Amino acid sequence: MKNMNFILPEGWEQPKGYSQAVMAEGKQIYISGQIGWDETSTFQTDDFAEQAGQALRNIVSILAAANAGAEHITRLTWFITDKQEYLASLKSLGQKYREEVGRHFPAMSVVEVKSLMEDRAKVEIEATAVIP
Repeated sequence: MKNMNFILPEGWEQPKGYSQAVMAEGKQIYISGQIGWDETSTFQTDDFAEQAGQALRNIVSILAAANAGAEHITRLTWFITDKQEYLASLKSLGQKYREEVGRHFPAMSVVEVKSLMEDRAKVEIEATAVIP
């Protein structure tokens, strides 16, 4: 994307599935943590990868309402309730990610937390996006 530069210090190994840093210029959008429920605040599943896919779909829907897309995402912060479940879901999670976000890999962090505010939620994802 024209307004975005992906930063990787010289000599560093290329990360898989995310970027070390992103420098962007434009209008900023800060999206609150999205969980795996749909637009009616209803969970359709307790599957980790499915909930993550729904949370990403929610982010993309919010971006669309701002005339933006997944390609404008500069940062994602994932809060997960179970590291082992996350690791066991990587293959299906990667598929869900590509379905919703494509092959755009912004700066990302994943943090394991004790719990989330909604009892059925297994993942919550915050996003920052920049529109040129």
